[in-house]
Amino acid sequence: MNIHGILNLNKPEGPTSFQAVSQVRRCSGVRRVGHGGTLDPLARGVLPVLLGQATRLSEFMTQFSKVYRAEVMLGIATDTYDAAGRVTFQGDPSSLSSGQLEETLAAFRGSFFQLPPPFSAVKVRGRRLYSWARSGEAVELPVRQVQVFRLELVGWEPSCITLEVECGKGTYIRSLAQDLGERLGCGAHLHSLERTRVGPFRIEEALSLSQVEGAFEEGSWPDILRPMEEAVESLEKVVVEGEAERRARLGQALLLPPSVQPSKWRRAHSQDGRFLALLRFQPDTGLWHPEKVFLPWN
Repeated sequence: MNIHGILNLNKPEGPTSFQAVSQVRRCSGVRRVGHGGTLDPLARGVLPVLLGQATRLSEFMTQFSKVYRAEVMLGIATDTYDAAGRVTFQGDPSSLSSGQLEETLAAFRGSFFQLPPPFSAVKVRGRRLYSWARSGEAVELPVRQVQVFRLELVGWEPSCITLEVECGKGTYIRSLAQDLGERLGCGAHLHSLERTRVGPFRIEEALSLSQVEGAFEEGSWPDILRPMEEAVESLEKVVVEGEAERRARLGQALLLPPSVQPSKWRRAHSQDGRFLALLRFQPDTGLWHPEKVFLPWN
């Protein structure tokens, strides 16, 4: 079967993103399957799964903003920054006030530098950080700039707060919990995490693994598959026809009408609505080059 598109999967707690993708690969029979942004094993929620030619758009999926619902346990810090780790510090959060908490949260809005968790998949000198951590070898954590567009306190119990976080690429919610505990002086770790949105893919529309498996068994998979151009919906669309369409299909540079203002990327569609290619503008020639061409499959 020629299956190309995106599944909005609701990943449960437990399996890794790779394991979830492998399950979709097995039940769909599609060889090329990937995902649009890793979700930790202990996290649940939206995991866009890319099938067929949609896998070529994964780099654009990672640029989407993401929304998380995070439960942060106050008073205990761990070496993994989550509930699975070894306790490294215990404090008393009972004296915290709402004003103190809100003031501390303000420091984590906007653009700031963050260290990834020691137990994470970030690579340092060719090895994953979790490999360094498990071996007990010391390694300097690479600082990275992250962006938090929105951070709201939506629930507060004596030792647990619930946060809603909208953030950009590369932001670790585990690190946010750890850093929040340090700022408050009582320690903290991420107790549970649900990803509720990745770009246009929302938890309300996400499907369980059993629903996805059932759809492929019954042959109703076209009903749950979303168009792969949703991965690049933020790019401006241009309709090509005639010679321009022919050149786009062949991967040859083409000229667009003067009314099309130059930008880095455009998504090219045929007159009948087919997603043909991603075009990149070449300032030196004034032409548009089809960087990724999507072959017709029906």
